[in-house]
Amino acid sequence: MKKIYLDYAASTPIDPRVMEAMIPHLKNNFGNSMSIHSFGRQAYEAIETSRKTVSDVINADPREIFFTGSATESNNLALKGVAIANKNRGKNHLITTTIEHPCILESGRWLSRQGFKITYLSVDKDGLVDIKKLQDAIKKETVLVSIIHANNEIGTIQDIETIGSLCREKGVYFHTDAAQSFAREAIDVKKMNIDLLTASSHKMYGPKGVSCLYVRRGVIIEPILHGGGQEAGLRSSTVNVPAIVGLAKACQILQNEGEEENRRLTNLRDTLIRKILTRIKKTRLNGHPKKRLANNINISFTGVEGESLMMELDFQGIAVSTGSACSSKTLEPSHVLLAIGLPPASAHGSLRISLGRWTTKENIAHTIKILSRAVNKLRKISPYG
Repeated sequence: MKKIYLDYAASTPIDPRVMEAMIPHLKNNFGNSMSIHSFGRQAYEAIETSRKTVSDVINADPREIFFTGSATESNNLALKGVAIANKNRGKNHLITTTIEHPCILESGRWLSRQGFKITYLSVDKDGLVDIKKLQDAIKKETVLVSIIHANNEIGTIQDIETIGSLCREKGVYFHTDAAQSFAREAIDVKKMNIDLLTASSHKMYGPKGVSCLYVRRGVIIEPILHGGGQEAGLRSSTVNVPAIVGLAKACQILQNEGEEENRRLTNLRDTLIRKILTRIKKTRLNGHPKKRLANNINISFTGVEGESLMMELDFQGIAVSTGSACSSKTLEPSHVLLAIGLPPASAHGSLRISLGRWTTKENIAHTIKILSRAVNKLRKISPYG
């Protein structure tokens, strides 16, 4: 059976060029970067070269890039580290949104149990933050605003330059979770007044188990891991040299090829959206029609249960998602779709289709054919009517 992978937002395959860059550090250059002998120095040099590569993507100083084990860890470090470090300065209030990744929302809930106050901003029907609401929510106790750059479920891209400018004007730190957008969308941390930014390797054809956090110099932040003092003391743990090299190579490839890749994916995305909405009745596009990631499609199918539709497509060799991969095993409707105003039944009847480097026109044509059949089949037996 022909298999088609359309869940690139959950995780991407490693680009062969990334794997090739990693292999020497898996086989021969295996030293600990904290060691002072030649093996250690070799590992240290590989990390620092990678740090420079990553920093160049967002116009940062290499010393502002800190490698972590995942985007979840980076987001936890950004929120908890800033909150804890600034609590004694009378700054005990954080602002985020109702459509953040679960690791942001759970970090907020944890902080609230520690006595911090968290404001969750609502969004409009397309998933965009109202800048006026954000402005009104900032007060003298506010220490951090954390707003996702591009939503992992509906693909909506926020105006982070305007948000960053507002936060800088108000003297509030601004963090953005750019796991889905890093190296895909143009980001200049200086121009956009970003103080902290999260990126993720396995969302851009790099290995799992490595991420990074940009922290602007001067930001007051406390580590949440303590140990040997790696990463300038902000993230203790023996660093994963092969994975860091892979992350940097993935960044380099996207920096060189991302613009062309985005054009190709946008064409494929728009073709698939158009065909779904015209060929399958009672469907709705979720997320902003234009301000969205080039590879993201999120559709609600009236009268169909999303999990059943996903499994039906899987039986036919097509891999898609019902929402965020981090929470897709739960039976609860997507918090993102509920936040943009969808009723629970519509949220339950939604699919996220995400395209990638190896998606072809033939894949799109085959998918629309199989998807149409699957929806018609399930609607005939659906209790939703």
